Amino acid sequence: MPALHANHGGNWLRSPTGETGAVSKGDAIMAASDTPVLILNAPLVASRLGYPDLSGLDLLELFAFVHPARFCVPTPRGLAQALEIEEPAGDEDVPKFLQLAAGALVAACENPDWFERQGAWSVLQSMERLRWPWAQVIKPHVARPEKAEKWLFATLPEWEETPERGAPRQVELPVDDVLAQLDHLTGEAAEKREGQRAYSADTARIFAPRDKQELPHMALAQAGTGIGKTLGYLAPSSLWAAASGGTVWVSTFTKNLQRQLRSESRRAWPVKRPDGTPPVVVRKGRENYLCLLNLEDALQGGFAGRPAILAQLVARWAAFTRDGDMIGGDLPGWLGTLFRKRGIAALTDQRGECIYAGCPHYRKCFIERAARDSAQADLVIANHALVMVNAARGRDHAQRPTRLIFDEGHHVFEAADSTFAATLSGQEAIELRRWIMGPERKNRGRRRGLAARLADVASYDDAGGEAIEDACEAGAALPGEGWLQRLVEGEPSGEIEQLLAAVRTATYARDESVNGSKGQEAGYGIETEASGLPGEVIEAAGAAAEALAAIRIPLIRLGGRLEAIMADPPDWLDGQGRARIEGARFSLQWRVDLIAAWEALLARLGGPADPEFVDWLAVDRSDAREFDVAIHRRWLDPMKPFARTVLEPAHGVMLTSATLTDRIGSQAGDPWESAIDRSGAAHIESQPLLSAAQSPFDYAARAEVLIITDVKKGDLPGLAGAYARLIEASKGGVLGLFTAIRRMRAVHGRIADRLAREGLPIYAQHVDPIDTGTLVDIFRDDPHASLLGTDALRDGVDVPGRSLRCVVLEAVPWPRPDILHKARRAASGSGSQYDDRIIRARIAQAFGRLIRNKDDTGHFVVLSAAFPSRLLSAFPEGTSVRRVTLDEALHRIEHGLIGEETEQIAETDGNRSSQEPDTIP
Repeated sequence: MPALHANHGGNWLRSPTGETGAVSKGDAIMAASDTPVLILNAPLVASRLGYPDLSGLDLLELFAFVHPARFCVPTPRGLAQALEIEEPAGDEDVPKFLQLAAGALVAACENPDWFERQGAWSVLQSMERLRWPWAQVIKPHVARPEKAEKWLFATLPEWEETPERGAPRQVELPVDDVLAQLDHLTGEAAEKREGQRAYSADTARIFAPRDKQELPHMALAQAGTGIGKTLGYLAPSSLWAAASGGTVWVSTFTKNLQRQLRSESRRAWPVKRPDGTPPVVVRKGRENYLCLLNLEDALQGGFAGRPAILAQLVARWAAFTRDGDMIGGDLPGWLGTLFRKRGIAALTDQRGECIYAGCPHYRKCFIERAARDSAQADLVIANHALVMVNAARGRDHAQRPTRLIFDEGHHVFEAADSTFAATLSGQEAIELRRWIMGPERKNRGRRRGLAARLADVASYDDAGGEAIEDACEAGAALPGEGWLQRLVEGEPSGEIEQLLAAVRTATYARDESVNGSKGQEAGYGIETEASGLPGEVIEAAGAAAEALAAIRIPLIRLGGRLEAIMADPPDWLDGQGRARIEGARFSLQWRVDLIAAWEALLARLGGPADPEFVDWLAVDRSDAREFDVAIHRRWLDPMKPFARTVLEPAHGVMLTSATLTDRIGSQAGDPWESAIDRSGAAHIESQPLLSAAQSPFDYAARAEVLIITDVKKGDLPGLAGAYARLIEASKGGVLGLFTAIRRMRAVHGRIADRLAREGLPIYAQHVDPIDTGTLVDIFRDDPHASLLGTDALRDGVDVPGRSLRCVVLEAVPWPRPDILHKARRAASGSGSQYDDRIIRARIAQAFGRLIRNKDDTGHFVVLSAAFPSRLLSAFPEGTSVRRVTLDEALHRIEHGLIGEETEQIAETDGNRSSQEPDTIP
C-alpha cells in the first residue's frame, strides 16, 4: 500500500512499487485522494498539508483496535517502540516504516498469543458495516471464534456491596516507625536524605488524634524538588492506614501527578489484597469516566459516521481498561482527536444526568465501582476539585475524608475559587433545562428529562407527578437551543434569556476598550462591574429571579415526595428502585442549591455590594466569536468556605508543594504569610505546623538564568527569530512558555518549517490537533523535539533527562488585571507586592520544569529585558542569573556553559554576534 508522511520539513510518499520520494503538498493531497494511503495521525498530517478533508488508513486507529488500553506515543518513534520494531532513521524512511508497522499490527491479529483477541471479531463486523477503512484490510486476519462472543456489557464484572467500614482507630505514629517505613519504601541501598526524613516525620504529625472538634491538625510543608516528598508522605500514610484501618486521601491538581502517585504507591501497597480488592484507588469527577449507558446508546445508533467508529473503538477499550478512566487513564489521549469532534465527552456523564440504580449497567458502572473501592481503600488518589465538591455535596457523609494531603498545594486556592463560585450563564442555564425537560430535538439517543427518569414515581404518586409537570412547565423560562443567536438578533425568549440579553447590552455599553487593542476588534472576552447597573438589567433580574423560584419550588416539592416514598415504600419498590430514588434525591438537591445560589446572586444586583463577594457581568469570546453571557460571583477569599467545608470536618490536613511559600529574598516580610493566607489556615483557630525542606540539587552548578536584553517588546519577527535560534543552539529540548495564545501561534507559524528542515520538530498547544497530555508524551519521548504552550505547561509537566534542557519564557507572566484580580489586590492592601507574589510563584513553577533530577542541567531563558530585579528571588538560591544579549545566550546554551564566566566568544560566534538578531517575517 502507498504510504504518506508529512511534517513541517516536507512530504514523503512511498509508492506501491517500493519507491520513496519527496513530493509537494499538492501531489501528496492528490495521492491521498486517489487511493487510500497509510498515514500516522490523520488530523496532524491534514494540518501539515493544509487539507482538512484528508482521509486514509491511519495506523493509530489500527493500533487502538489491535491493542486497546495499551500506551503508545503517536509518532513514528513511539509506534516503533510500542511494536518493538526498528524506528525510522529519518523522515524519508517513515513511509517504509509505516508499511512495516501496518504489517506488524496485521500479523498480531493472527498471533495465537494475541492478548486482546476477545471481542475483536464481533467489533470488526460492526466496523465493516460502518465502512471503517481498515475493516477490509484486516478482516482476513481476524479469525472467527468457535463460540459466539458475548456482548461487551455481559463480560464486564459486577461490583459487590460491602459492609460500611468502621471509623479508624485513634493511633499515634512513633517517629522511629515512620523513618523505618520510609527506609523500607526507598530501599535499603538508597541514600538517606535528611530533608526527606525530617519531612516525613513532620507529615506524621497530622495523623495524631484530634484534640478538639472542628480543629484539625494542620501542616504546611514546603519540599524542594528532589526531596522525594511523594514517598515522604506515603510512608506515614501507609503506616497509619495499616494501624488504624482508615483511609488517607491524597489530592493533586494535575493528572500527571496522579499517574506518578499510582506508580509510587506500589512500593507501599500491592496491586490487589488477598481478597481481590484494591488498596489504592484513583478517584476523579464523573465526567472523566466512561458512561456505559451512553456507550450503549452510541453503539445502538446514537452515533453515526465517524463518531460511530470511535464508539466501537471505545467499546474495544472498555473490555480491557483498568478503571474506565477516559481522561488521563489508560484510554489513549490521542484517540478522541483522531475523530475531530467531542465524541469522547459524549461518552461520559458531562451533564450530571446519571440515573444511578435506574441504569441497566449500574452494577457494572466504572464510577460506582471506584466509589465503592475508595470506601474500602487505604489510599485514595483524587484531585482538588473532587475533594472539595465531595465535601460540599457528597452523597455519603461517611465516605468524606478525614485525613487529607493536598500535593501541589499551591493550587488549592484556585481550586477553591472555582468550586465555591456561582455563575449564572447561558451555558449553565441550558444544561439545567436539559436536565429538567430532556433534549429539545427528537434524536436517537435516550430521553433524559425528569418525566422520563421518574415516570414510575409520577404514575404512583399524584403529588410527585404534579411537581414534575410544574417543574417542566416552569423550565420553559430557561434558555433553549439557539439562545445566543436570539440574543444577538435582539429577540430573547423567556425571562432568563431576557436577563442575559440585558447583561450583554450593558457589558458592551460599558466596554472601555472597544477601540483599543483588547476590545471587540481583538476578540477578547469583556466584563464590567455589577454596580450602578441600568434599570433594564435590574428589572430583568427581578423577573428572572421569579422564574427561577418557580422552578425551584416544585423541585423542592418533588424532593419531599421522594422522601415520603422512601419512608413508606410501596410494594413494587425494590432495593434497586430505592437506590435510584436516593440518587434522584441527591441530584434534585444539587439543582435546588444551584438555583438558590442564582437567586441570591440576582437579589443583590442593584443593591449594596457584599464585602465578602465580587460580582461582575461578562461576555465570553474566543477568536472574535461569542460563546457565553454570564453573571459571576466569587468569594473575595475562597479559603473561608474551604476552611468551613473541608478543613473543619477533617482530623488532619497537610498542604505540600515545592513552591508553597513566597520567595521574597531579602525583602521585608514573612515568606509563610502567603502560604497561610492561601491555605485556609488563617480561618481555623489552631496554628499550622510550618515545615520546609530545601532541594538537594546544586542549582548553581546545574542551572542558569539568562535574561535577554536585545529582543524588543512587541517585535514579533524578532521574538520568532530568537525562539528559532535558541532551539537550534539547544538542538531541541526546549519548552517555550507564552503568556498569549496568539503570540504563540504566530511564533510557531514562523519557525516550524525552518526547524523541521533541520531535524528539530516543534509542537504547540492550540495549534497541533493533539491533546496536551499527548503533546507532553511526544516531547518527553523525542530529545530533539520542542514544545510551545501556555499556562497548562507551566505547572505539573514532569520531563526529566535530556528531553527538556531549556525553558524559554516569552515574557514576564503578569496577572491579568481583570475585575476579580483588582478586587483581591485592593483587599490585600499591598498593592504591587500582591502582583509580585503571584508572578514569583508562576516563575518558580516554570523554573521547576527544568531540573527534575540530580543529573539534569539546563538554561532558563527570559526574552524580556524589562524583567524586574525584585522578581529574581523566584529562582532557587545560588542560581546564576545573567543579563546577556541573545548572541551571548546562544553561545552559552550551545556550549553548555553554566555558572562559568565567558572569557572569549569563539571567532565563529564573534562573527555571529556582530550581526543583528535573526528576524523571521
